[in-house]
Amino acid sequence: MQQDIINDYEQRAAMAGLEAGKYKKLANTYSLLRLSIFALIVVAIYIAVQFDNFSIVAAAFVVLVFAFAWLVARQSKYERQKQYFDDLQKVNLNEIDNIQTRASIYNDGNRFASEKHYYTADLDIFGNASLYQLVNRTATSTGNNKLAQWFDKPSPKEVILPRQAAVQEIATKNNWKLDIQTRLLFALKQDANQLPNLFKYLHMSLNMPGEKWLDRYTKIAPYLFTGLLVLAWFFPVVKLVPILVGIINMGLVFSKAAYITKADLIAGKIGNTLANYADVFERIEEEKWQTVYNSDLAQQLEARQTSNKIKELASLINKLNYHLNMIIAFVLNLFFLWDIRQVIAIENWKRQNNESLEAAFEVIAEFEALLSLAGLAINYPEWNFPQIDDRQGYTLTAQGMAHPLIDTNKRIANDYELDDAFKIDIITGSNMAGKSTFLRTIGINTVLALCGAPVCAKSMQVSVITIISYMRIKDSLNESTSTFKAELDRLQMLLAAVQNEPKIFFLIDEMLRGTNSVDKYLGSKAVIEQLIAKKAVGMVATHDLQIAQLETKYPDYVRNFYFDIQVKDGEMLFDYKIKHGECKTFNASLLLKQIGINVEAGE
Repeated sequence: MQQDIINDYEQRAAMAGLEAGKYKKLANTYSLLRLSIFALIVVAIYIAVQFDNFSIVAAAFVVLVFAFAWLVARQSKYERQKQYFDDLQKVNLNEIDNIQTRASIYNDGNRFASEKHYYTADLDIFGNASLYQLVNRTATSTGNNKLAQWFDKPSPKEVILPRQAAVQEIATKNNWKLDIQTRLLFALKQDANQLPNLFKYLHMSLNMPGEKWLDRYTKIAPYLFTGLLVLAWFFPVVKLVPILVGIINMGLVFSKAAYITKADLIAGKIGNTLANYADVFERIEEEKWQTVYNSDLAQQLEARQTSNKIKELASLINKLNYHLNMIIAFVLNLFFLWDIRQVIAIENWKRQNNESLEAAFEVIAEFEALLSLAGLAINYPEWNFPQIDDRQGYTLTAQGMAHPLIDTNKRIANDYELDDAFKIDIITGSNMAGKSTFLRTIGINTVLALCGAPVCAKSMQVSVITIISYMRIKDSLNESTSTFKAELDRLQMLLAAVQNEPKIFFLIDEMLRGTNSVDKYLGSKAVIEQLIAKKAVGMVATHDLQIAQLETKYPDYVRNFYFDIQVKDGEMLFDYKIKHGECKTFNASLLLKQIGINVEAGE
């Protein structure tokens, strides 16, 4: 199954590579034709000088300049198509790398990592080799933020269920998904402040003096100048008149250079970017959606005619950018006062479309997050969408649950059941037997489940719970915090959350490691009993067998589970399977013996 998925991506990548090569050849051909046109312009000038005939160079110049502009447009079109297929190839190859090695060209979410968060640091949610790196297919900064928010806290059931349906629908549209990823790939290298700066610019008026009469004049200027040129052709006596008008036109453009530069400073750099976004908006609007979630998102864009409006703005900005070519800029400003004309058109667009565009770009972010989750369903069809339980007790039941960040061939699946109940599970076991991994497996799959994603399990049923973990407790030199103090701070946070927030589910791995064994046992026992008194629910992994005796004292609340080892001919064998009861076999002395320390001899 997995190999079939990889083969599909390989075929897609190969086809994209062939298409990119085809458009590269076409773009190169038109580049050579542009050089030919330029050479012809030089020849026309030479002929005009030789025959002292201004009409030849004038006619040839106009024709060849427009031919040159047409070739530039064609070449640009082919270069855009080449770029699209280059990016499509990258997107497909990334899916293969992500499946095989968990590598990704997308952001790993390291900037969202926080040691003080309830669970993200302990469960490897953000950063290198994290859940975010596995899942993320968001290229925009707003998309990055959206997906991080979904991982940062559980969503309510009324959000999770429609989102699950939306993700499942997108998972059936892999062509559409890969197309959207391809069209947004440019945003990976985009300045995060580019769009916010554009939004500010769109809400500011340029206030260019004389805008109203300039708007009228730019509409008649090309007809006036062209008419005077024709008149001068037939009546040479008036040939100075079009020259004078041309000087006036260029003078007007230069007089407004500060305003043109101001518009160009922000808007001029984002024309192609907006055109790319317009294509994405259009693909969302045109797609036929069945689920309410996706349909509502698309409807937000359709109601505002977002793609058309963004295309219009992108076109205006790109037309303003014609002045980047000196030859074309001279001709267009001479005839049309082009730069002034485009700046006024952009200002008119801003006045007519002064509603906020931020909401439209949030729709893209939402779809990016959805297609990221859909990628899990596509790449791992053996994963399943969980049921969301809303009964009063805690439910966290799973069959065949495994850790999604462990290689498919190496991870071990386990079953677990907590059905509408209030329990604390004590998990004992040997070193390296799988206790910590099991806690993280429970935690990371719960995070996936409660954001609307499929989980790495045959089936799962879970309440809307908030995970709090106590695993990788670290000291801090910067904050003058010892390990024990850091543990106390974490415990304080846990107890406060249990007291003040609904449905906290804790995951504790070896409590109070930063103190002596007697205090560790007494403190751990006291903490667990306080959690029982607060009707808290969760898991405690420990090496301390005395903690397991709490099951006798609280038989209706505490359950014992364990991970064990088998020792055969001095070799430790791990099955990494969770079992009911207390662990009886430990391996610390065997591990010490392997590095040359004989525990019995030391006694």
